[in-house]
Amino acid sequence: MLQYSPVKAIGVISGTSMDGIDVSIVETDGDTIVHPGSGQTFPYPEDLRNKLLALIAEPTRAQSEPLEDLDQAVTDAHIDAVRRFMSESGIAAADVGVIGFHGQTVYHRPEIRFTRQLGLGPIVAKRLGIDTVDRFRHADVASGGEGAPFVPLYHRALAHGLAQPLMILNLGGVGNVTYIDGDTVIAFDTGPASALLDDFVLRRRGIAFDEDGKIAASGHPDQNLVATFMANPFFDRPAPKSLDRQDFHARAKGVEALSDEDGAATLAEFTVESVAAALRHVPKAPLRWVVTGGGRRNAHFMRRMRERLGVSVEPVESVGWNGDFLEAQAFGYLAVRSMRGLPLSLPTTTGVPHPMPGGELHRAA
Repeated sequence: MLQYSPVKAIGVISGTSMDGIDVSIVETDGDTIVHPGSGQTFPYPEDLRNKLLALIAEPTRAQSEPLEDLDQAVTDAHIDAVRRFMSESGIAAADVGVIGFHGQTVYHRPEIRFTRQLGLGPIVAKRLGIDTVDRFRHADVASGGEGAPFVPLYHRALAHGLAQPLMILNLGGVGNVTYIDGDTVIAFDTGPASALLDDFVLRRRGIAFDEDGKIAASGHPDQNLVATFMANPFFDRPAPKSLDRQDFHARAKGVEALSDEDGAATLAEFTVESVAAALRHVPKAPLRWVVTGGGRRNAHFMRRMRERLGVSVEPVESVGWNGDFLEAQAFGYLAVRSMRGLPLSLPTTTGVPHPMPGGELHRAA
């Protein structure tokens, strides 16, 4: 393979939980050379976050309406976040080779070959004066792939030298895993992670999330409900497979009859069982699990997964990675891969028919 010199790339993303815009920098050749840098998180303006949360609750709008105002507002918020990050980190635009601009996912339906991320890459490139790659998932979905998860090739680059087989678990709004064993990389969504629990405690107590899992830890899960949730055919579907943030909300309404504590405990146990079900779809049991995403800070999640899986389950910081900015770094890494025509996804990570390049490049000039 042609050897490339590393470049500095900024990645920027807001995940399905919409709890902030993550910005980070990575120096990489888009292949095996990876030097992660610093990162910061910037909150969405509250009114914009509320509009986005309302939008994803109305999937027909997210699929069919033009949404120009939201497109522009999301773009503006991401540009502001990148500008602040560069200013506060002392990074000059001339030193950055590319921005990987993921945008905000508001609707993801690969079964109809459709995915939508709000955000306008050409405007990012023009206003920041830096070449920008966006629309990372579209070629994958158009070819019949799941379009998610999209971080596994970055995981593979980071995991070089770690004991394998290794499972990397991302607990965001939705859970996903990357299984790595040498050249074998398998990835798929596992089920709900923080989204169900976050939305439940917001409805019940008006708080954004169950800090440290304290509410869930104080309750008792309804095992019959958990078993009902786990009877969903999704969990037996072979990998790769993906989910939309809202996929399990309608099916989880049984918890509404429970107390706050028991409802939270039941949803947390559902997440733990859905993670354990991932073992049905990998060749060997991993030696360890390392966990990224906001869910790694939920002490109840982590304790229950250790008990359920029977092996080491630790935050990614235990192997020297920064879980707050792993996804942002990944889209900087993928932007470099995109510019160089390298695949962003594989048949074993998203179900594409062949290793799939992707992304659209917008020049600053």
